Amino acid sequence: MIVKNIEEKIRLATRLSLLSFILAFAICFTVSIYAYRQVSDSRKSIYVLQDGNSPVLARRTDLEINRGAEYRAHIARFHSLFFSLIPDENFIESQMRQAMYLIDESGAQQYNNLKERNFFSSVLSSSAVLTIHMDSITLDEKKGYFKYYATQRIDRRSAVTLRSLVTEGHLRDLPSRSENNPHAVLITSWKTLENADRSTVEKNPL
Repeated sequence: MIVKNIEEKIRLATRLSLLSFILAFAICFTVSIYAYRQVSDSRKSIYVLQDGNSPVLARRTDLEINRGAEYRAHIARFHSLFFSLIPDENFIESQMRQAMYLIDESGAQQYNNLKERNFFSSVLSSSAVLTIHMDSITLDEKKGYFKYYATQRIDRRSAVTLRSLVTEGHLRDLPSRSENNPHAVLITSWKTLENADRSTVEKNPL
């Protein structure tokens, strides 16, 4: 009887020890998960000084949440720089210089092709004003592919022409942002699929 009682006490003590260990492990695991979430949430909270004195709580969102919007903004900005021109040589050079920060050599190649065809010279000589209106962007974030649809307006002294513009390309993330490339994205393998006149309206001579 004494031996059996000792064996039962040993089994009971073993079970209690095992249960205590499991319970302690579960508590430690739960506390660790909670602490990790608290730290992660706190890192997303920043304080911005308003008017130099008053701290205002701001929330920092994850990069992936807004990445699609950043891609679209980057694509729209590049096309606006590349296709919105006025008859001013310095302005054109400034537009192209800013645009080249947003794209790889495929953009420089198209720019050089337009120069060889005297496109920019014709803009200056005809006093043409080119503006672009984006219609839509088709974006595949997983493949890093986009297709850009827009209408370009070419306002010359004698007529106003509307052109249909469709381009495509890929997107590559850069390791860091900069003043010239705030979205840290680079357009690659850029091609113009369509650039055709849609309509032309003659202006009434004065």
